[in-house]
Amino acid sequence: MLIQRLNGRHAAQYRALSLEAYARHPQAFASSIGDRAAIPLAWWAARLDDELDLLLGAFEGEVLVGIVGLALELEAHARHKATLFGLYLSQAWRQGGVGYQLVQGVLAEAREQPQVRLIQLTVTAGSDAAIALYRRCGFMQSGLESLAVRVGDDYFDKIHMCREAREL
Repeated sequence: MLIQRLNGRHAAQYRALSLEAYARHPQAFASSIGDRAAIPLAWWAARLDDELDLLLGAFEGEVLVGIVGLALELEAHARHKATLFGLYLSQAWRQGGVGYQLVQGVLAEAREQPQVRLIQLTVTAGSDAAIALYRRCGFMQSGLESLAVRVGDDYFDKIHMCREAREL
């Protein structure tokens, strides 16, 4: 399994895997698959080349099977924080350690940013495998946002988690 930084040339695969995530787990995202599917491929390519969003992919050969991102903050008083976002693995690649490799890759990227001291994330309450993965990677719950996402008539809470960038 190769974990590497994504760029504009990966846009089509990144878009396809992201749309798969939106379709399979709509409760995990504030945007809907309809919203994201309507966005042109050029937007996806530009996002991959944006210096404030560092995106990593897990590749099996030439096929992108997993993704995760790290968003850096622009604001002067928040530059010490970064947000892990969009962790997703194709179904066939779950439970094999690829998610752990992706999170470790994001943590390494965060450590390369000297201003980053804290990494934060949100995860849908009830996503037990994801929560367990984040805990194994040193994240601790720091809050709970009730009714954070609404899909149809259903509401989902979000657990806020964080960890220091440079601790074990």
